Amino acid sequence: MERIGIFPGSFDPFTKGHEDIVRRFLPQFDKVIIALGVNSKKKYMFDTNSRIEHIQSLFKGESTISVEAYEGLTIDFCQRKKAGYLLRGLRNATDFEFEKAIAHMNEAISEEANSRVETLFLMTDKNLSAISSSIVREIKKNNGKIDQFVTNQELLIINT
Repeated sequence: MERIGIFPGSFDPFTKGHEDIVRRFLPQFDKVIIALGVNSKKKYMFDTNSRIEHIQSLFKGESTISVEAYEGLTIDFCQRKKAGYLLRGLRNATDFEFEKAIAHMNEAISEEANSRVETLFLMTDKNLSAISSSIVREIKKNNGKIDQFVTNQELLIINT
């Protein structure tokens, strides 16, 4: 059975911390899907297509990684993709408590659907743990440089 892991998020933008988590999970899976959640009610700073292209550029040549956008529940997306694992990075205890609650809810939903999905956590590299997409967006909004936090950031197009 193919081991498929899904790394979900809005990735607005996809940071060096996100990139590190994917690279560290990759050896454990046959396929990793970076799943860009799209919520029509949410206002994103960076255009969806440019976020997808940005992430694809980071993993160019990695045949086991794909990038897809989805709407709806992440657990439903996992089930459609026949993925048995949700992949999450943790920066701190606050992230853990938040992600633990989501993991338990996802576990309950997936068991009800008879297709259990496990959530796996990796601690963020200590040198990248201060990076958050919301802080990076704030820096960008105020004309600050974000290249130390986001690889290939020139590919990101700001929504207008």
